[in-house]
Amino acid sequence: MNSATTPSPATSEPNWSDLDRPIPHWFDEAKLGIFIHWGPYSVPAWAEPIGPLGTIDGPTWFAHNPYSEWYANTIRIADSPAAVHHRDAHRNAPYEDFLDDWKGDRFDPTDWVDVFRRAGADFVVPVTKHHDGIALWDAPGTPERNTITRGPGRDIVGELADAVRAAGLEFGVYYSGGLDWSVTPHLPPIRDHHEVHSIRPLDDAYHLYASGHVRDLIDRYQPSMLWNDINWPDAGKHLGDGGLYELFHYYRSVVPHGVVNDRWGVPHHDFLTSEYASDADNETGSWQHTRGLGYSFGHNELEDEQTMMSGAELSTLWVDIVARGGQLLLMSGQTRKVAYRISNARRSMTSARGDRRSTGCQAASGRGQIPTTPGRRLASPGHGSGT
Repeated sequence: MNSATTPSPATSEPNWSDLDRPIPHWFDEAKLGIFIHWGPYSVPAWAEPIGPLGTIDGPTWFAHNPYSEWYANTIRIADSPAAVHHRDAHRNAPYEDFLDDWKGDRFDPTDWVDVFRRAGADFVVPVTKHHDGIALWDAPGTPERNTITRGPGRDIVGELADAVRAAGLEFGVYYSGGLDWSVTPHLPPIRDHHEVHSIRPLDDAYHLYASGHVRDLIDRYQPSMLWNDINWPDAGKHLGDGGLYELFHYYRSVVPHGVVNDRWGVPHHDFLTSEYASDADNETGSWQHTRGLGYSFGHNELEDEQTMMSGAELSTLWVDIVARGGQLLLMSGQTRKVAYRISNARRSMTSARGDRRSTGCQAASGRGQIPTTPGRRLASPGHGSGT
């Protein structure tokens, strides 16, 4: 399909509530997803593991950001430890050089997905474009910033989509609609939580660029989930032609069972999200909790077993989430040590799956007292700080 075949909204006076409908059965039944953060940031694979989102004040968080996928922002903060590391280890090389250094020689999507399936996953959501603006497919308008023309030289999104569906799992996509540092190099680095929403592209040109990407993802891969991050450019948050309302209608026409998350900055969503200790108030109705095994979504060379969840801790977290009607979207940060990280996740998730089959199922039906993970219910710094 293309934009010319987009069906007209059902009413002459559209409203966001027109998009409301029962949650698709597959999503209601799914309890575990795998969140793949793999990109140029996996080459330096460096961040300070200072703690989970939602437990640290904004200025400290961003100057010492534990999310390795935020490396391109953190190294722009003068005198931050990441900036010093980048100077010493990489001689202040342009961030885009990591795209060429990122080869992905051991990328075997069938093997990855087999590990996820045996760990008990119901769906898989890879990052298709993170805040660095680099696309993991040949996205429209990215001739020099995608994994087809540079780096791995492969359609990462397409290969994963094929492998996921061949394994009988649902396939979703993550897309950063709120931030794209490749189109806003003139803006300063983000240093506090409120700046995540104030220092971002708002214009119609970026909306058309980003919506073109999302339409292309819909047309090529028919994802069962659109997982947008941070926000959406304000120029596209409308009910008219070319806006998000029309994009959601188009998505529903192509993928009737598709769902969208709550990070678009508009009234419509199919499910709410929480992240580490942030936005715990969203854990109601249809909801999803996302986090990494450690404090980062992307692989971080500075993390070790002391900063990563044990199998027992992961089991407790998952059982608690399922008992309260939610689902877990757990990071898998693929990188040079992909075999180690996958095996670590597999051991942890196999342990958690065993608990789910025993005490977890009883908890989900309201029987038994389920402990909550310490530190998860802290005050939120504000929705959408972003993975």
